[in-house]
Order: sequence, then structure tokens, then C-alpha cells
Amino acid sequence: MSKPKVVLVACGTAIATSTVVAHAIEEEMKKRGINITTRQCKATEVPSLAADADLIVTTTPLPSNLGKPVIQTLAFLTGIGKEEVLRQIEEILKQ
Repeated sequence: MSKPKVVLVACGTAIATSTVVAHAIEEEMKKRGINITTRQCKATEVPSLAADADLIVTTTPLPSNLGKPVIQTLAFLTGIGKEEVLRQIEEILKQ
């Protein structure tokens, strides 16, 4: 099995919101045959953790100079646009 892609999931406090988002991404990528590991963090921790990530998914604004793909979305909380965001995540992780 290939090395899992690392998805950094950030929110304000790294407790509830990032947990919901991380679980949703894990479940959907597993269905799509993509091996991932998620790491949850506070938005303020992202700059120091970004180097080890293949993708950053956040529910809050982040700096733009992280050197990694960033998806800022509330789709996992609202359900609006969720399928499109999952498609974007899949596309990035397959690269």
C-alpha cells in the first residue's frame, strides 16, 4: 500500500469542527480508494505544521503563503457544496 497522503485539518480551536471535517474527509477518501491520514490543528498552528502536509483543509482564513494547497470551506458543516469540495480534495490528493 502506498504511503498515506497527509491532510491537515484546521479550525479555530482544533476540537469539534476539525473533528467533524477530518472524519468526513477520511470516510469519503476511503470510499474513493485514497489512503490518507488526517491531522487536526488550530489555525494558528498551520504555518508550523504545513511542511508535512499534502493538503490543508480549513474552516477559517489562513495565510496565503503556506506552500501547500489550501481549501477553505464550511461545506462539511453546512452541507452546501460538500460534493464539490470532496471532488477538489480527491483531485489534489491524486496528484
